[in-house]
Amino acid sequence: MGSSTFALVLALALVACVTPAERKCQLSGLWKNEQDSLMEISAVRDDGVFQGKYLTQVTLAGVCARASPLTGAQQQPGEGGWPTFAFTVRWDKFSNATAAFAGQCFVDTGGKETLTTMWLLREAVGSLEEDWKATRVGRNVFIRKRTPKRKILPSLSPSCEDAASSAP
Repeated sequence: MGSSTFALVLALALVACVTPAERKCQLSGLWKNEQDSLMEISAVRDDGVFQGKYLTQVTLAGVCARASPLTGAQQQPGEGGWPTFAFTVRWDKFSNATAAFAGQCFVDTGGKETLTTMWLLREAVGSLEEDWKATRVGRNVFIRKRTPKRKILPSLSPSCEDAASSAP
């Protein structure tokens, strides 16, 4: 019993000593938010720039969403911090809106990676008088979705053509 208690105390001490630098948060990969939207980020370049795809489950007009391109940049963290990032999504072929996200990546002591974001969504309006209703603000939290090492998002994207052809 003495050696198992010592091992437990030692393990807890080691976990407590792990710093953010030792638990790196990698943006690349597949992420899912609380609304079941999916985001796949390619490898982050040395200069922090990244690209990817975003498949929303929420649309303004209730139409079939398509995987849309995203482009962003990651700021390297300071001493003991976690990286911040920002990206834009140009909704592809189904919306007249653009979204900008800004957030930060965290890893908890159990290794769970989380992205917390705030976003602005700008929808096109027909006149300056309608400008007041054109921008929405929100928050999303993404968690990493473990997948095989390949691009997965295109295979999860619904076929809008199939949905349109099956409609009465």
